[in-house]
Amino acid sequence: MTGRIDARLSELAIVLPKAAAPMANYVPWVITGNLVFISGQGPVGPNGVEYAGKLGRDHDVEAGRKAARLTALNVIAQLREAVGGNLDRVKRCVKLVGFVNSTPEFNQQPAVINGASDLMVEVFGDAGRHARSAVSTPSLPVDISVEVEAIFEIE
Repeated sequence: MTGRIDARLSELAIVLPKAAAPMANYVPWVITGNLVFISGQGPVGPNGVEYAGKLGRDHDVEAGRKAARLTALNVIAQLREAVGGNLDRVKRCVKLVGFVNSTPEFNQQPAVINGASDLMVEVFGDAGRHARSAVSTPSLPVDISVEVEAIFEIE
């Protein structure tokens, strides 16, 4: 039997990717109490990194939104692993932190990270509404354009 969130993903025609292994000496998620902390994820698709480069130079806001959405899919994939495959255990998305690899003059980081925020609300409904930061950075690992980390409350 599929759960409510799995049914919602199916309704949205979303297939979650396989949760990625960490790139260095850290774990992809940690549970403490009723909180799940998801390590920073990037826009990695089936063929590797997508949307490499800087916003404001290599990509526009719309491409950045797509990168943030793909990154959020990877966040949810890690979350699924953390909750043993049962996304119905998620009570709410508490916070997202989005990093945008961008040129100094680029100032649309919030619009880019909306790609991740919008996906959380699409998937989890009101429980997907969250606190958030969206910041610029001069570079990100392996030249990814966006990185998102998250905190979720679970049952």
